[in-house]
Order: sequence, then structure tokens, then C-alpha cells
Amino acid sequence: MYDSDHASHALGIVIEQDDPGTATATMTVTAQMLNGHGIAHGGYVFLLADTAFAYACNSYGPVTVAQSGQVTFLRPAALGDELVARAAERDRFGRNGIYDVTVTRTDGVVIAEFRGHSRETAQR
Repeated sequence: MYDSDHASHALGIVIEQDDPGTATATMTVTAQMLNGHGIAHGGYVFLLADTAFAYACNSYGPVTVAQSGQVTFLRPAALGDELVARAAERDRFGRNGIYDVTVTRTDGVVIAEFRGHSRETAQR
């Protein structure tokens, strides 16, 4: 999946995956990611969390997509911050899943919390 993930490559996102249902994505905040307040645009923080979510829910094999995603921003991220998004499965049932993602700086300060609901695509 990573080889074809042009968005992650373009933003310098690196994926680590150890166990099914989990994934870690890292990204460094660049000048192009800053909003008019000089902090990381929330869309990029959401994108990082959504990316970790995507790799966690696709770790079982079947193609799985986001059904919904919600983020709560807790603190701003600044230019040069390396952000780490850690996704963990909460439950899988039928073709559905629920995943939580915590986005932190490398010093452990929490930037955002994300919850995603996944859905395996229909078999063809």
C-alpha cells in the first residue's frame, strides 16, 4: 500500500507497522504546512492521523476505507515539529472497525486525538 501512496510520499510521511490493527506515521511540519497564524494547518494534522488510521485498518489484508473520522485539536504544532501519529484498533466487528489515533510531538506532548470508523469494501 505504501508504494502506491503518493500523498504520504509527497508529505514525507513514514509508516511503521508492527502488529495487525496498529500503525505509526511520522511527519515533520514544513513551511508549506503552516496556516495564517504560523502554526500547522489542522488539515495536515488530520491527514497524518488519518494516514495512521488507514494503515492500521488495512493491516489485515482486505481493502478497508474510512467511513468517518473526527479529530479534536488540543495544541498547535510549529514549524520543524516532528509529529507522531499512533493508531490502535479498539474493535472490529463484521466489516467495521473503530480506531483511535493520538498525534504527539516527539517529546510526547499531545497535539490531537482522532477517532476513525472503517469499513471493509465488498468482496468482488
